[in-house]
Amino acid sequence: MNLMNLTKGKFMRTMQKRLIGIITATGIAATCLATAGTSFAASAPETKPTAVGAEAVAPLAVVNLGLTTSEAKNVQSFLRAYYSYTGAIDGQLGTQSWKAMQRMLKKYGYTGKIDGVVGGGTVQALQRLLRTYGYDGSIDGVVGPKTLAAFKTFGRNIF
Repeated sequence: MNLMNLTKGKFMRTMQKRLIGIITATGIAATCLATAGTSFAASAPETKPTAVGAEAVAPLAVVNLGLTTSEAKNVQSFLRAYYSYTGAIDGQLGTQSWKAMQRMLKKYGYTGKIDGVVGGGTVQALQRLLRTYGYDGSIDGVVGPKTLAAFKTFGRNIF
């Protein structure tokens, strides 16, 4: 459209329409940018995970290493009689059971913290103890089939 050929009235209306179109498009774009990310429902505020100490999760840490409930109860009864185990005789070797076990395993070279965590040092000392129950594998801190079998023998015969 050639604006020079328009009458003054038509020229003004054409310019107004174009100007309104430009202003409207600019307004829509500005509104979209200003409200970007707020047009949806507000999300929940970000929360940081709370640090939890080992004591707080200790009741959930049950490591029976293949023992049946009956065999684990034998171990707990032995630990209560000789190594200050004060927990329940429930057949669940949890943190308290393993703390008592670690106290016993000091005789077999355990030098770590008495924390109830069944780590490599605990398993190595357990493997040394299990030598008297038929364990003939490596003292490597890895719970393999031979360690499991000897620990079952220990659990059946200890008490």
